[in-house]
Amino acid sequence: MAKWGQGDPRWIVEERADATNVNNWHWTERDATSWSKRKLKEVLEGLVVEGEAGRCEIGDLKHVEGEASCNSRKGKLIFFYEWNLRLSWKGTVKESGEKHKGSVEIPNLSEENEVDDTEINVSKKKGEGDVLKDLMRTEGTTKVREALRDYLKALKTEFTLGMILPTKAPVGQELAMERKPSGSTMQDSVTPQSLDMVGVKIPTVRIHMREVFNSPAEELYSIFTKKELVQKFSKCPAVVEAERGGKLQMFEGCVSGEYTELVPSQRIVLKWRCRSWPDEHYATVALTFQDLAAQSELELECKGVPVSHEESTRQCWKKQYFEEIHILLQQSKDNME
Repeated sequence: MAKWGQGDPRWIVEERADATNVNNWHWTERDATSWSKRKLKEVLEGLVVEGEAGRCEIGDLKHVEGEASCNSRKGKLIFFYEWNLRLSWKGTVKESGEKHKGSVEIPNLSEENEVDDTEINVSKKKGEGDVLKDLMRTEGTTKVREALRDYLKALKTEFTLGMILPTKAPVGQELAMERKPSGSTMQDSVTPQSLDMVGVKIPTVRIHMREVFNSPAEELYSIFTKKELVQKFSKCPAVVEAERGGKLQMFEGCVSGEYTELVPSQRIVLKWRCRSWPDEHYATVALTFQDLAAQSELELECKGVPVSHEESTRQCWKKQYFEEIHILLQQSKDNME
């Protein structure tokens, strides 16, 4: 293992208890999903909303779908979160004492939108009590947004404790790419390949893409699971064993992997890699299919893509998968006509 002060510090693993990620240079990821579910319940459930119309209280977090993670790279924290939430509420009208119930839906809480721009929908069960619905739409929405800010603040402070490790030298010194050895007038340019990389992790990124196809979800699902259809759009022989643990090989071996989850017409999860990636390194690819009348939407999430291969991987899915599938679907439509 390289000693501190030898070589490019971005690639050095210090002799410490955790033995990884000195100077916080390498990409590390911590899953915040379970923690977030608990925190969201904590900040949202039990919120009280009061006004001239009456009193309401938010009850159970009925539906929590999504995920969150925190990533550290070059000493900076990067957050990914995407949530679909549904809460129940109940209230009492001040004048009549009538009791009513309803729900609050937050379809897309994500890092792509500010909390103030996040959609919050309030509904009420049939009957009287619209004054309570109006109260929840105004004061209630304000309270919910405050709670969501509390969650995000905790995610960025409480959850991230320990992710940014202390460094042993000033940043300017750590990032120096060249050093002059004592007793020598020559510059010793050190590259990552020349160093002992024991303990170094591969920095990775997550790719998220959406595409709409002119076909029902059932047909689109088949294109990813039936050998003859995979070979048609890829224009190459393929190995397609569409069952849990089954193998996948495409584009003359340039892409390979394994099916880990299959929900017909709804979802496919794969261990997936390109041949040019570091040996034995796989990303996790999740393909989610959703019907949209005569069309369907495909959502792609690819976790664990090596940073240096981010753009090439994105282009692979766009050019070799999506565009070729569009062509295949159009050809099938033309043949039917």
